[in-house]
Amino acid sequence: MCGIFASLGFLPDKANIDIVSHRGPDGSGWKVFETSRGPLALGHRRLAIIDLTEAGHQPMGYADGRYWMVYNGEIYNYLELKSGLEALGWVFTSHSDSEVLMAAYAQWGEDALQRLMGMFALVIWDAREQRLFMARDRFGIKPLYLASSPRGIAAGSEIKQLLNLPGISRRMNVPRIRDFLASGISEHTAETMFADVQQLRGGECVTLDLAKWRPGEALPIRRWYGILKSGGLELSEQEAGARFRDLLTTSVQMHLRSDVPVGSCLSGGLDSSSIVCLMDRLLREQNVTAPINTISACYKEKEVDERPFMEAVVASVHSKPHYVYPTVNDAIEQAEKITWHQDEPYGSTSIFAQWSVFSAARQAGVKVMLDGQGADEQLAGYHSGFYYYMADLVRRQKWLALARAVEQRRAFHGLSYLDQLRGLSVPFVPRRFLGRGKQMLGMPDWLASDAFRTLLNSDAFSTALAAIGVGPVQSIGDLCVAMTQGSNLTMLLHWEDRNSMAHGIEARVPFLDHSLVEFSIGLGESHKIVYGDTKRVLRRAMAGVLPSEVANRRDKLGFATPEQTWFRGPLRQAIEAGVEDTLARFPGLLHPDNTRRLTQQMLTGDRPLDFTVWRIVNVGIWGRVFNVTM
Repeated sequence: MCGIFASLGFLPDKANIDIVSHRGPDGSGWKVFETSRGPLALGHRRLAIIDLTEAGHQPMGYADGRYWMVYNGEIYNYLELKSGLEALGWVFTSHSDSEVLMAAYAQWGEDALQRLMGMFALVIWDAREQRLFMARDRFGIKPLYLASSPRGIAAGSEIKQLLNLPGISRRMNVPRIRDFLASGISEHTAETMFADVQQLRGGECVTLDLAKWRPGEALPIRRWYGILKSGGLELSEQEAGARFRDLLTTSVQMHLRSDVPVGSCLSGGLDSSSIVCLMDRLLREQNVTAPINTISACYKEKEVDERPFMEAVVASVHSKPHYVYPTVNDAIEQAEKITWHQDEPYGSTSIFAQWSVFSAARQAGVKVMLDGQGADEQLAGYHSGFYYYMADLVRRQKWLALARAVEQRRAFHGLSYLDQLRGLSVPFVPRRFLGRGKQMLGMPDWLASDAFRTLLNSDAFSTALAAIGVGPVQSIGDLCVAMTQGSNLTMLLHWEDRNSMAHGIEARVPFLDHSLVEFSIGLGESHKIVYGDTKRVLRRAMAGVLPSEVANRRDKLGFATPEQTWFRGPLRQAIEAGVEDTLARFPGLLHPDNTRRLTQQMLTGDRPLDFTVWRIVNVGIWGRVFNVTM
């Protein structure tokens, strides 16, 4: 796990890699080449995880200097690839996955990507053919941002590396800011919230042949890993559970490969608990006696405190728990620092909770952390999936199944019958009883500004679907594809990458092994939501592995914070001041009076409190930290 930088045509400046020294505190590298399109600079900041010696140093040269690479990530199957390459005659001088990656590229070219199991963002320079190749892993676990102008092109692990390049402005990307403010969605297109910076998306790559391509021309970006298709696998619940468990166990085993200590985030939910319990079993089989370091965020507010579930997991495995208690004062005091690391506005103070977990991991001396990101998206773990499940039951006239689902959701989640039926096309229930009434058309009144006037009919989720070339979501399977490759997951991975790397920690996500994701997406919907249960196949797979307290959980919190208590109490004045700062910093972005009214209604309790006010505040913080213009 590292920080990388590459520029072609621009004047080489080592400051563009040093600005992300937090990503790689264990070493740095810098090399400049002369090309037909101007100087090519490759920069690297190293976080040493596998082969801690100088043999893993980057930029790394290979094949007598024909190839040079900077790379951020981990190739978990590097030992298997290395064995195959040795059989083909390749000789290795290090124990690093980086050298294996270079040999794989030298042997198979761009087709090497299909053989990789892992997370990566890479830049490879072929000095003989004068080609620059850049690629990102299948699901975008590791970032790669691009900025292009007639002067040249540059790529980096973080947006801040590109903002001082000639011709690259700090201008706001208004449509993407609108998406973020209106819905909380970001990272759902190739665009960023900076108008002049874009990104390679997960599963994309680009080759620049300097004999043909010139700076200022469009980048020939293409997809090397396709958008998945849902459904197609017909398995019994027992078969699906057994196969899922085998795939997840193999993934966790591969993700444990490291030359430094490995720990895990533990929220007490199904996903992180499954990883910790499998880690424990695998390490015991290897006769590893050292306990697993688990890091958890806790609160005194019972409505968001998951410590009882964490303690149930800790009691069932051989672990050393670390509990951190994020405080209300730190949430606002750390906001500017977190925003600088995130590069873009972030959606809620739950990102601060995750920040606190990685901070505690660093203090505990843990350099690699496994986490449960990705399970909710591929398995329809969010409660929004119930809409598609119940709508499908209505379409197929499965009335007994619908009644059982409604009853279980009432029992499990405390939702009334009427609340569950709202919005469904239920033919025998008059619309007036479903609370449809008058629906607000267009955007909320606080977004009714000159800046957003042309975006009246804009919808962030539809934009996300269009960006990956899929149609409207009509089923749970469609929803899983959209969330995994188009919206939710891409955003969560951005936050996790920045929060972990800010503390010099490598975050690994075993649920995103591509074989496991492809299996999950391919499973029929009966393995995801069944009556009041979400993630049914995971529950089946982990039967007898998870403690019963966790296995039987039906609520969902994640890295939650007590925002209602904080915002309406000790943070109220700070939130009000933050809203005013955003209005003053970006006049014309929001409707001032309606924004103030919305804020007061949420803070006084006249209107349900959601993450909207934080998003408004954080846009102002982002503008101040990065000197953003409209």
